[in-house]
Amino acid sequence: MKKKYIELSVPNLIGKEKKYLEDCIKSNYVSSIGSYVKKFERKIGNYTKSKFTVSCNSGTSALHLGLKVCGVKKNDEVIVPTISFIATANAVRYLDAKPIFFDCDEFYNLKTEEVLEFIKNETYLKNKFTYNKKTKNRISALLIVHALGNAARILPIIKICKKHNIKVIEDAAGAMGTTYNEGVLKGKHVGTIADVGCFSFNGNKIITCGGGGALITNNKSFYKEALYLSTQANDVKLDYTHNAVGYNYRLTNLQAAVGLAQFENLKKFLKKKKEILEIYKNTLQENDNLQLSKKPLYASNNNWMITIKVKFKKKNMKLKLIKRLKKKNIETRCIWKPIHLQEPYKTFQKYKIQEAIKIFDSTILIPSSTNLTKKEIKTASKIILSSV
Repeated sequence: MKKKYIELSVPNLIGKEKKYLEDCIKSNYVSSIGSYVKKFERKIGNYTKSKFTVSCNSGTSALHLGLKVCGVKKNDEVIVPTISFIATANAVRYLDAKPIFFDCDEFYNLKTEEVLEFIKNETYLKNKFTYNKKTKNRISALLIVHALGNAARILPIIKICKKHNIKVIEDAAGAMGTTYNEGVLKGKHVGTIADVGCFSFNGNKIITCGGGGALITNNKSFYKEALYLSTQANDVKLDYTHNAVGYNYRLTNLQAAVGLAQFENLKKFLKKKKEILEIYKNTLQENDNLQLSKKPLYASNNNWMITIKVKFKKKNMKLKLIKRLKKKNIETRCIWKPIHLQEPYKTFQKYKIQEAIKIFDSTILIPSSTNLTKKEIKTASKIILSSV
């Protein structure tokens, strides 16, 4: 009998997805207009305690809109972590702006200390805006990523950016369900601290629409502009008058129906993710070659992706391990390659990047799906331990 392939992160469609989809089909509202879009947006807003929500067709489009409404313009610069999915930097380039890449901390998030150091020592204020001493370009925004569901250390970033008139956008693509648990941020959901927050509902996320994303904000003018731009900037629907260049970025009613059904099981998924992490803690015996990656204690993280750090003697051994595990029916993958090393971004400014390279060389993502059984997790642990 062939052994079951244990996948990395797959959707868990255990709720009313089929029922809600059938409702959409019966109503004929399958595109971006429909009751489920409104229900889904209300659900996101109520859950995150955010005033305004714009559902989008992807997390990338939400990021693009977020940067746009925050006033990022051509030749502006945006502070970006180098450890993230490349969409984070791509959204900056969509606006002909330029990323400045920064290192990451032990939780794969933006290295706060170095951002503070850079703003303090490498920028200057002029006419209430902040400029890069090296390039003389305006730094108009900062993108902070809550990588792999781990809450970033955001408060010091918010404070210094506010003083320097730098807008902050939270890329919380994989962090739905992550909240802070101490200090003034206690109980606050990631994505709600900065000017704008963005989520993804891709198929591998903790909840999915099959695709999709969302922008949340407490700023009414940002909300209105994001909604306007996401619907092709349609000013007068009767005669199709458009007074600006907009985008076809809205979520469909079909996707929202799936998303709503998924949201109804989010509490269950968060509990299961926590259980998965605990089983790995008990079965993945840490040794000189392998460690389970840490989670920040200042937050209740959604544990979207479980990661391990492996000491490899040679760089190509990481890919060999991933291939070896695949042959043994265990799906794993690398963490994202640092963006500043990617071909489209090699010429852009970077600041004191060291840890990101080490993390890329050592980190592997291991099976984290909410439909995993205890037996499957133990099997994955056993095979991983025997393979490193």
